[in-house]
Amino acid sequence: MALNTVLILGGSGFVGRALCETLVDRWVAGPRLRVPTRRLSHAQALLPLPLVDVLPADVHDDATLDRLVAGCDAVVNLVAILQGSEAAFEAVHVTLPRRLAAACQRQGVRRLIHVSALGADPQGPSRYLRSKGRGEAVLREADLDLTLLRPSVIFGAGDRLLNLFAQLQALFPVLPLAGANARFQPVWVADVAAAIATCLERPATAGQTFECAGPEEATLAQLVRLAGEASGHPRPILPLPAPLATLQAWLMELAPGEPLMSRDNLASMTVPNVATGQLPGLAALGITPTPLLAVVPGYLRPGQRCARLDAWRARHR
Repeated sequence: MALNTVLILGGSGFVGRALCETLVDRWVAGPRLRVPTRRLSHAQALLPLPLVDVLPADVHDDATLDRLVAGCDAVVNLVAILQGSEAAFEAVHVTLPRRLAAACQRQGVRRLIHVSALGADPQGPSRYLRSKGRGEAVLREADLDLTLLRPSVIFGAGDRLLNLFAQLQALFPVLPLAGANARFQPVWVADVAAAIATCLERPATAGQTFECAGPEEATLAQLVRLAGEASGHPRPILPLPAPLATLQAWLMELAPGEPLMSRDNLASMTVPNVATGQLPGLAALGITPTPLLAVVPGYLRPGQRCARLDAWRARHR
């Protein structure tokens, strides 16, 4: 099927930016990428990209969704949250997919790619995993050509995991760590973007679910240690027993802004965030997963990003 216009919900986020860059690189002459955002300031990195149309829009409004979906050949849904109330998870992970499926049906758009999460389960131990599981179920019930992707935790320049733990180790001499033994199989953001792009290019992937995981498993403590070593300030890690971990998460929830760790996050981490092996993975899409050490030191080591210009600024005052 020829693609002329693709709608990307969540295109201004971490994975969305990588996806847009990947599609622009792979599809030099088109199709157009339609990226709605509530705040144009969140999509500044996309504005210079050819083929990308950034549109101010509220995707939680049915009439707006109809306008966005109209005329598209495929839709990608990346919208997700990691923190929030039961109502917030329901709105983002369940109600939005339901509204999106209905808009696709009204506008005659059949192709939908939805990014979920490893461990998604309507009966899961956390609000996050349960809502992700219910969102998948809603989309499976719709009469659409649906592909589901279930990534593990995603790393890459600008991620909210390794960068956060690198920053914390720069500030504190010791790092008390909840969920230190939680298991992950981290996947590079560029590999997830490539998987989505390949699914768009292969109509035969409709009806399938793919697990997106990296080539190695690691505990949270190992990931935190890697972040400290790669950023140049490793610190001793103090694993917290479950009661203290729960107390720490509760205290973080009381602080202003989005908590670094919530009790719901801890509940999610009781389920290993690793590939089950029961579903096809990145290899089935022709993608060789990228190891952590091939990427992480490149964006966490000192002198990266804006800091790499400090020596030039000093010379030229």
